[in-house]
Amino acid sequence: MKIAVINPNTTASMTATIADAARRVAHAETEISAITSSMGPVSIEGYYDEVFAIPGLLVEIAKAEREGADAIVIACFDDTGLDAARALAGIPVIGICEAALSATSFIAQRFSVVTTMERSRLPVEHLVHRYGMGSRCKVRAADVPVLSLEDPNSNARDRLRSEISAALKDDRAEAIVLGCAGMADLTASLRQEFGVPVIDGVAAAVKQAESLIAQGLSTAKSGAYASPVHKTYGGDLSRFAPQAMEA
Repeated sequence: MKIAVINPNTTASMTATIADAARRVAHAETEISAITSSMGPVSIEGYYDEVFAIPGLLVEIAKAEREGADAIVIACFDDTGLDAARALAGIPVIGICEAALSATSFIAQRFSVVTTMERSRLPVEHLVHRYGMGSRCKVRAADVPVLSLEDPNSNARDRLRSEISAALKDDRAEAIVLGCAGMADLTASLRQEFGVPVIDGVAAAVKQAESLIAQGLSTAKSGAYASPVHKTYGGDLSRFAPQAMEA
């Protein structure tokens, strides 16, 4: 199996963290290709960043499929561009938020997502409701910028731990979902520290991608995710016309 794990932001060091999380759980015969978007924001924090991360993401998805990927993982907890990606690709596309919530629903009745900034909490909360988990899941923000997770001199990890403690006490959470791909390297230590299941969306998405590939399943193309209609795109967006993306 070949799985392309795509970081929709342009920070290569975060892609390295994502790649490590993916390879730790992948089957020995699964090939993980970790890809950093070539255009867009250095981090995705809110709706504005998300929109401008999508073009670069779609370029990388089209390229990965042409190069033989069997599935795609979008490694951003906003599930950035997921619907557009599923329409574009002929192979399964997994978002790490949807994957993490689905996996957690099998092992806990009540759980909390702990994400980065307040501006990121609201989009994640919308996804929780979209995926039918609103009655079981709370979303919290640790108020830390995404890139501060990589800075050992910041207090980001302490703030994350504090928010997890509050989720366990105030939300009566039975499990914690890490609401940012940049937190993937903290999973094992947080499980040990808090004694509850801690779920990383990158790992969950890779295992779900493997399952879909093994079952020979892909995205339905008869309705919402039908391939885009060929048409002209004007101006700077001409390269994103469906026929151009397929070339």
